[in-house]
Amino acid sequence: MNRIDRIAAILIHLQSKKLVRGQDIANRFGISLRTVYRDIKTLEEAGVPIISDAGIGYSLVEGYRLPPIMFTKEEAIAFLTAEKLVEKLTDEATAKLYQSALYKIKAVLRNDEKEHLENMYQHIAVLDSPYIPKQVEWNTPIQSILKSISLKTVLSIEYSALHSQQNTSRTIEPIGIFLNGNNWYVIAYCWLRKDYRTFRLDRISKTQFLDQEFKKQHPPLNKYLKELTKENRELQKVVLRINKSAHKYLGEQKYYHGFVSETEVKDQIEMTFLCSSLEGMARWFMMFGDEAEVILPSKLKTRIIDLASEIKNKMKM
Repeated sequence: MNRIDRIAAILIHLQSKKLVRGQDIANRFGISLRTVYRDIKTLEEAGVPIISDAGIGYSLVEGYRLPPIMFTKEEAIAFLTAEKLVEKLTDEATAKLYQSALYKIKAVLRNDEKEHLENMYQHIAVLDSPYIPKQVEWNTPIQSILKSISLKTVLSIEYSALHSQQNTSRTIEPIGIFLNGNNWYVIAYCWLRKDYRTFRLDRISKTQFLDQEFKKQHPPLNKYLKELTKENRELQKVVLRINKSAHKYLGEQKYYHGFVSETEVKDQIEMTFLCSSLEGMARWFMMFGDEAEVILPSKLKTRIIDLASEIKNKMKM
């Protein structure tokens, strides 16, 4: 990227956030802080009203805006691709909001770019994974959750817990939502449990905003997700060898069991995993065990033999 394009991009970056750190600009454009200072000075000399707070960052004077930005064809296609994902992976309300926003984006495109976008629409698709149960319909309160986070307003929900199948009323302070597999989840501070809990959105049957603000200052979602995904148990190395004829049918399932790498060994594929549950690995292995062998660890072999013995005993006539 040449300097003129970079300076224009920095100005757009400044318009996208209330406060932008110099280091963030440096990281995005792969330049030094000294170069950032020079580029900011160039914008100031061009008449852009930038407020510089030493040690904090940069912001634009309130009310300063550039005319509508012209998007490139590549950027417009990226928006189009995102529309396909939003339509497939979110609820109807979120999909409609994104579509409305996309209409506004299309409004500032040149006629040839609009035509190009219409032609590209039929060349992008998002398909259901055959390895993940299909969601019959997205009926999740994504927008209610996000509104609660935005306004810092406490939310009352009716929730059906998966383990107990009982409906409970919860009062929560949501801190963020995330998509995992084929389901959306919200991490929230639960007043009943007096701790953070994870709720599956499709198990929330009702939401109601309460006339109360959040009582707590909550950590960012990413910080909590790191704690959520941190393994409480030590990961164990598992090595399997699978016949090539069966290997191709494993699909994405291997990633759910800590897949690390694989190499060819004659007519087999040697697969290495870092596994948190040998019990889960043993039961998964039995799905294709007649086409595979366990190299490591020995206790995985023992557990598979025990499971096979239990099945054999139950199958006796």
